Amino acid sequence: MKKSNKHMLRWQIAIQEYRGKITIINKEVNIHNNADGLSRKELANTPNNPGYVSLEAEPQIPIEGINIIDVGTEFFKEVREAYKKTIIAIS
Repeated sequence: MKKSNKHMLRWQIAIQEYRGKITIINKEVNIHNNADGLSRKELANTPNNPGYVSLEAEPQIPIEGINIIDVGTEFFKEVREAYKKTIIAIS
């Protein structure tokens, strides 16, 4: 194999137990175009999967996001009033 990718590596691991018992022949896509779906099959979301994401995990929310969400309309009202006073003072 010239260059490995994650799909090919998964296939190599999956068929290791059959080494010496089977022959694998690569066919070009334009000759055998209905087999591509096998290499694109999604892995199950289980702890055995290296890309496993626990659905029970709490989402990580940055503190900055909480501060921005908690800013109420009163804060913006105070900013507008202070801005108006600054414009009047400069004029």
